[in-house]
Amino acid sequence: MLVKARRCLANLLAMTVTLSLLPGNSSARSRMRGRSSGDLVTEDPVGDIRHVLPELNLENNTVIDVKVNVGDVAYLPCRFPQLSTLHQVSWIRRWDWHILTTGIYTYTSDMRFNVLHTEGSDDWTLQLKYVNTRDNGTYECQMYTGTGVLSQFVNLHVHTPRAAILGPQELHVQEGDTITLICVIQQSKPPFVFWYHGENMVNYDGSRHHLNVITKVEGTRTHSRLTITDARHTDSGNYSCIPPNVEPAYVLVFVTEKGDTVAAVQRRGHASASDLPSPSSASVSLVVSLLCTSYALWNHFLPVR
Repeated sequence: MLVKARRCLANLLAMTVTLSLLPGNSSARSRMRGRSSGDLVTEDPVGDIRHVLPELNLENNTVIDVKVNVGDVAYLPCRFPQLSTLHQVSWIRRWDWHILTTGIYTYTSDMRFNVLHTEGSDDWTLQLKYVNTRDNGTYECQMYTGTGVLSQFVNLHVHTPRAAILGPQELHVQEGDTITLICVIQQSKPPFVFWYHGENMVNYDGSRHHLNVITKVEGTRTHSRLTITDARHTDSGNYSCIPPNVEPAYVLVFVTEKGDTVAAVQRRGHASASDLPSPSSASVSLVVSLLCTSYALWNHFLPVR
């Protein structure tokens, strides 16, 4: 019975694929054009991302810069108007001279690389997914002609954003107070921000009803607010703001009992010299007397020369 069900499902899938490729279904045919390894592409894969590509200087040996954050997708542009339809175009990683793509075919085991090109187009954009700092460097787009080589160079700069928790690195509060921690991430829009108390994530901790996390994106900045109402001694510890592909930030929180004078001094920070009590004259006399006695004993026991 199970075998028959599997055969029936396979037949249905085959029928669906066949119907999608019938002459009347032009949209299906356009999605299946000229791609190796069964990849599906649109008629102009560069059209959707052309607005993020930098302006190109189409002269030979030109250099442009592309900046991208860790974890994002990098698009390295290359265009040879009215020539690339007649000659082969290749992408080369300059620091190890590794050929990444030639034509529409990929020659690297790194599946993050892919060339965006359609037949008859002048665009040979190299797509690199999930970039990391090891991808920093220069990439060369080459086209071989009957008279030589035309090259366009792209410098890829991969940036790692950093998170920052506003305020001091050590926060001292009393029991019953409200703790507010604000984490700011500049030039990055992470899909989520995780808050940890020690090794435990607290974003979705239902046992802590007095805790709340709100994350918002404003322009190129993301900020996440962790609020703990009616703070208790058990809320003390290290808190970390950890967005994906961003350097995390940390803060140490101390929750003390009300009226704790030691904690009050710690909250004021380091005491200045004027705040320290001055030594009494009796204390000074005692110290001088001890020093003199020690010096006399030391001279008494020295060997006579």
